[in-house]
Amino acid sequence: MKIESRVAIIALILPLIFAVELARAQANPDPRLIEGARKEGEVVFYTTMTLDQSKEVMDRFQKKYPFIKPTLFRTGGGPLLNRILTEARGGRHAWDVVAGRAEMYVPLMDRKLLASYRSPEAKAIDEDLVDKEGYWTAYYVVTYVLGWHTKSVRREDVPKTYDALVDPKWKGGQLSFDNEAYGMLQGLMRAWGRERAIAYFRRIAAIDPSMKRGNTERVALAAAGEYPLTVAYNQTFERMVARGAPIDWLPLEPAVVTAFPIMLAAKAPNPNAARLYYDFSLSKEGQEMMRTMQRIPVRKDVEPHPPRLFRGYKRVVENPEDYKDFEGLVRLYNDIFKLR
Repeated sequence: MKIESRVAIIALILPLIFAVELARAQANPDPRLIEGARKEGEVVFYTTMTLDQSKEVMDRFQKKYPFIKPTLFRTGGGPLLNRILTEARGGRHAWDVVAGRAEMYVPLMDRKLLASYRSPEAKAIDEDLVDKEGYWTAYYVVTYVLGWHTKSVRREDVPKTYDALVDPKWKGGQLSFDNEAYGMLQGLMRAWGRERAIAYFRRIAAIDPSMKRGNTERVALAAAGEYPLTVAYNQTFERMVARGAPIDWLPLEPAVVTAFPIMLAAKAPNPNAARLYYDFSLSKEGQEMMRTMQRIPVRKDVEPHPPRLFRGYKRVVENPEDYKDFEGLVRLYNDIFKLR
């Protein structure tokens, strides 16, 4: 058989083997994990994801594993981190799994509050979304993109690059920018290096953007024609596109992707149930739930809706390890834009 034919056959077989292995991992969890979780009988999940969506995931998990009682606590990123750290200082370790913002990772790692675990489901997730040492895996993601009001700006005039975005013709409040887009600055630092990223953000500040907090409100204002251009999360734009609003978006490359990590407690009271819940969250079933909730899933075998939300552009993932000095990052950002 010719070498070319062998290569072609291997290319066809490998994806099939990969798919079979994934299906086996989801359909047949480790029996020892199941038995251990059965004895524990409970799992405690802390999260920043909305309460209704978090509860929906937990209800599906309990339906799959009825012998496990799930307990859910949901709050914002800052309050959630403070709760975990306060509990730890008091010697209380109440949670098993946490899913939150990237900046939570370093404080938890510094205090040795996270456990390393490489889920078998990680095989279906790109390497830049999985910690090499197993301390976190992206649960879902969002991407910073550029949106434009389609009645105010022709598609051919929309900036297609970062340099084009800071052209003086967009000066004077024509660009809406988040006054807390720390993740975008951190991501471009990873892609370009610290000095170049800071210099670029100073160029954004020089065109005098309209600074306002929040993605949902700013995108709604942009759809109403308040701003010709807006930098915000792609899924927020896509919701407005789906409603027929006069707005569209495109990624500036490398597009900064914010990963919302899921992590295990180092002193989990229910370590087996914790791993079972972690695996379920990253499984095809769990990730398909993210898609139905209009979130962007991370698995290669679960397409976002629409696929352009996470396909077809160069990206850089805002890495949780990069937040070694989050307070310093905030001060730098505020200094660039003369905030507070």
